[in-house]
Amino acid sequence: MNWMDFDTALPVVFMALMGISMLVYVVSDGYDLGVGMLMHRASDAEKDVMVASIGPFWDANETWLVLGVGILLVAFPKAHGLVLGELYLPVALMLIGLTLRGVAFDFRVKAKDTHKRTWDRLFFAGSTLAAVSQGWMLGRYVSGFGSGWNYPLFAAAIALALPMAYVLMGAAWLIMKTEGPLQERAVAWARTAWAPMVGGMLLISMATPWVSATVRGRWFVLPEFIALMAIPLMAGVALVAVRGLLHSRVVRGPLCWLPFVLLIVVFVLGFLGLAYSIYPYVVIDQLTIWQAASRPAALKVILIGVCISVPAIIGYTVFSYWVFRGKTNELKYA
Repeated sequence: MNWMDFDTALPVVFMALMGISMLVYVVSDGYDLGVGMLMHRASDAEKDVMVASIGPFWDANETWLVLGVGILLVAFPKAHGLVLGELYLPVALMLIGLTLRGVAFDFRVKAKDTHKRTWDRLFFAGSTLAAVSQGWMLGRYVSGFGSGWNYPLFAAAIALALPMAYVLMGAAWLIMKTEGPLQERAVAWARTAWAPMVGGMLLISMATPWVSATVRGRWFVLPEFIALMAIPLMAGVALVAVRGLLHSRVVRGPLCWLPFVLLIVVFVLGFLGLAYSIYPYVVIDQLTIWQAASRPAALKVILIGVCISVPAIIGYTVFSYWVFRGKTNELKYA
């Protein structure tokens, strides 16, 4: 294949953009979904601080989901129809969860104390529903929407593991953004979530080659197998480092940001492993990048829009995180 051919390379560019968009979404919305799933463990005063810690970011984080799905729709219309056709129900449940979370986030602002706890419960329920739905969708996608008893079992395992990863991310975010008793509780929450997340990752890593012959064929061949070993080894080192930090005092001081950053590294490594496993497919074993892509003329027009919108999204994201950097203050409403 001639990779110098621009028309041939365009679908790969859009696939990379879509993958990066979804990775950024999983990391950014993952931690605030995790914070939402931790709400039921906090006191009323702590809940206000937790909401304040994600308040400037959570809505914008979902922009990356819209971007990723938008690229799938316009750049890979055949794959869009196939993927959303297979995932119609979990997508609907995810949207219900995200809607519940958004409504609860806004209504709890003016709610009376007697009603505020109800909105907090809905915020927790919406966050949990969205996370579980995303885990199920990921499991079905990775397995190529296969039929048989083992495929739903695999998807169910990821539907349980991904929320635990989000909870660990959310706890790490709170360690970075809060102080005092809430930070101490966040450390304890992170310690609790660490083992289920790591155990889930190990089981899923072992099960993935079992449910997909394509993935099995890509992982267990030489010399690629030797190079691929770097991904789980680096992820393992990062996770062990997180565990060590959670049992040290430095995580409560100037290195409070390090567990969160290390978890981002783990997610990036997982993304690289997934990208290697499914390439060159958009839908594994069914549609390649080039089979699913729009015509080159259409992709060139779409690329103009992407070159305008993506830098704007990146600029806004960087600006918002810079403005609201540092520890979270007490939540106050005008």
